[in-house]
Amino acid sequence: MARETRLLSQGFNVTNVTIPSVDTHFNIAIFSGITGGVFMFGLLRAFMFFKAALDASKTLHNSMFDSILRTRIGFFDASQTTGRILNRFSKDVRQLDDSLPKTFFEFLQCALSVLGVIIVAGIAVPWVYIALLPLTVLFVFLRRYYIRTADHIHRLQSTTKSPVNGHVATTHDGIYTIRAFGMQNKMIEKYDCLQDLHTEARSLSLTSARWFAVRLELLCVVFVIAVSFSCVLAADRLNAGLVGLSITYVMSLMALLQWCVRQSATVENQMLAVERIREYIKLPHESIHGTAPPPKWPQYGEISVQGASLRYSSELPQVLKNLTFTIRGREKVGIVGRTGAGKSSLISMLFRLFEPTGCIMIDNVNIQQIGVYQLRKKISIIPQDPVLFTGSLRTNIDPFNTYEDEDIWNALGEVQLKQAMETLPQGLDSKVSEGGSNFSIGQRQLICLARAILRDTKILVIDEATANVDDRTDALIQQAIRKKFHGCTVVTIAHRLHTVMDSDRILVLEDGTVVEFDVPYLLLQNTDSLLLKMVEETGESAAIHLIQVAKASYERKQAGPVEKEFGDTDVNESLRSAEETIVLDKDKETDENTKLL
Repeated sequence: MARETRLLSQGFNVTNVTIPSVDTHFNIAIFSGITGGVFMFGLLRAFMFFKAALDASKTLHNSMFDSILRTRIGFFDASQTTGRILNRFSKDVRQLDDSLPKTFFEFLQCALSVLGVIIVAGIAVPWVYIALLPLTVLFVFLRRYYIRTADHIHRLQSTTKSPVNGHVATTHDGIYTIRAFGMQNKMIEKYDCLQDLHTEARSLSLTSARWFAVRLELLCVVFVIAVSFSCVLAADRLNAGLVGLSITYVMSLMALLQWCVRQSATVENQMLAVERIREYIKLPHESIHGTAPPPKWPQYGEISVQGASLRYSSELPQVLKNLTFTIRGREKVGIVGRTGAGKSSLISMLFRLFEPTGCIMIDNVNIQQIGVYQLRKKISIIPQDPVLFTGSLRTNIDPFNTYEDEDIWNALGEVQLKQAMETLPQGLDSKVSEGGSNFSIGQRQLICLARAILRDTKILVIDEATANVDDRTDALIQQAIRKKFHGCTVVTIAHRLHTVMDSDRILVLEDGTVVEFDVPYLLLQNTDSLLLKMVEETGESAAIHLIQVAKASYERKQAGPVEKEFGDTDVNESLRSAEETIVLDKDKETDENTKLL
């Protein structure tokens, strides 16, 4: 220090002092070692950071996927659900995988660099901290103001993107209907409107970012001016090297601070993707845990409903109201009712797609006290719209891979599909397109029937499985049901009366309540019966034949032993011919009306 003071008093700059002789090779080795260490440390740091970020993204994705698979069915009934789910798994997951780790890593680097610049400037010129205090307060205020605005804009941007995705998915699913009715221009106009809203939100986001960037540059300019004037005013007491170093670093602060704050705001905005994913992770799940039923439950398939009610949400009214009835084991029951009577809701209650109130017993076991997976494994369903998944034919018939190939071929043979499936190049390993589009509707329905036959459960629910198929497929389905499910409880949701008129009993629903539950022929003898009114509404000739079918079925079941002598085949054929006569008479009646016109 004394030497530097003496040189300064003589007019010399202390930075011009001759550096003493040193070992150059030693310094190069030390410098190379430090450089290599910094490189390896930086590489290791980046690898560990991105590995942790990728693992976190994978965990969030898997948790969200598992949560959506286990959530209640009511979640999928909300509007724009498809677009929101696609948005979570596309845009939000992409941000977790790509944008967020990189942005957060750059923010940490920039934040440490800015902190280093401020520390160096403060060591060289301590007076800078006086100007730094109000600038910091102003910076915090501006950042907080911008972050609040940017968060709302980012939410608006995500909200306007979901309808675009949902509209594209809806258009893809209904492309045939759209073209059939010539609605292409209307769908394009709606897409343009939704896309314009999303573009407006995106433009607003970019504009707000530039507004914040301009004000950050002004703050940096003020800080550079403060450092420069402080150096000039205190030049006689400062080290020239430190002054030059501080000014050099401060000049780089203008771009560095702006980038750092922008990255911090971007990180906070992109963390909204994590918030949206966690929102789906916290979706309420179905009750998968409960007491285990007996090993061979159910043995008879008796269904007893006592005071059961159902509503789709707490805000909506009840769709099923205080239902009380009993379906005996191995009984064939048809469920009828006008639109909105609660027929499909009864299926939802039986499968616990929505949690009902009251008591529902199957073979003296309360289904509300067991897990939903244990319940649904014991009940087979043949839906009105056949459901096939992308994959192989084998996985569609045997999803859990629990049966042998021979059993699967036998099930296909029962529905007369074995010969058609054997012609496929890969047999059971043949690929099924999305929704089963490479099979006809009748084949899809028969595959669903083969799936139910393979499971061999004691309870079968049929949601008008023959509503969308031709007469031949209808005959195959009815024959397979009568043959393979003779010893099972069969519950048929009827949208056409002739499919259930030969049932053991018919349950009539109206406005979510049980109006009638008895043998079809006995109900038709009651002049005040709602079933009789529904039969009469089908037309005079159709009503006569429906009554004949009910009467023939009633007399056959009353005959008892006589039925066995003739066999089920003759009876089924007679019922089938009666049903075909209904169709013929309807066509004849239409022709006569046409002649009169």
